[in-house]
Amino acid sequence: MSDFIVETDGLTKVFKGFTAVDSVSLRIRRGSVHALIGPNGAGKTTCFNLLTKFLEPSRGAIFYNGRDITHTRPADVARLGMVRSFQISATFGHMTALENVRVALQRPLGTSFHFWRSDASLSRLDGRAMELLDDVGLAEFADVPAADLSYGRKRALEIATTLALDPEMLLLDEPTSGMGHEDVGRIAELIQRVARQSGKNRTVLMVEHNLSVVAGLSDTITVLARGQVLAEGPYSEVSSNPEVVEAYMGTGHA
Repeated sequence: MSDFIVETDGLTKVFKGFTAVDSVSLRIRRGSVHALIGPNGAGKTTCFNLLTKFLEPSRGAIFYNGRDITHTRPADVARLGMVRSFQISATFGHMTALENVRVALQRPLGTSFHFWRSDASLSRLDGRAMELLDDVGLAEFADVPAADLSYGRKRALEIATTLALDPEMLLLDEPTSGMGHEDVGRIAELIQRVARQSGKNRTVLMVEHNLSVVAGLSDTITVLARGQVLAEGPYSEVSSNPEVVEAYMGTGHA
């Protein structure tokens, strides 16, 4: 098995004559935390959407675990073990935190929307649901409706529902966007815990604006500018690259 869980070859996306992603070749190491950063308009979100199959590439190829997934549907990619968490929290507000995770646990069973099932038939999932809530620091909020959770805790709940699918690779779209300092620290700690969870060898790819989060979490950082890879490497190396400082850090995001 290759050391790289995801590889792209010349990945390109053109929108009506505008090239948003231009011949990007990535290699994401298995079991690592990899960040995509760049100034606004750099192409990182488009690249992320290509990898998760929410956009079709104009040219190039995407490989996951050595398998060509360039034209694979998003749902099928998720079944292979690459699962995306969205920038806007995707939970059922009227349901408790426990119920949200329980629904996610039903997905592999093919019963996700069998809401009419009795509590007795679903209660067998409660133990695992509570373990996942505990993993993300939400055990004490198990009976709280998702709508009543703080923004940061909603994001933690979303990560718990994503982990319910037991992904081999977790893709996070700006996981700390819109958060206050306390919530940023909580989510950063959670990502670290999820990535390093014993026995999982889980890979995390994230698009993130907060450089302090990226610096503390990432093994590798890919910097995009104008749709192309500008630099790649550990934070210590990338942050001292003059081109990166000019293109990204000099824009006020540092």
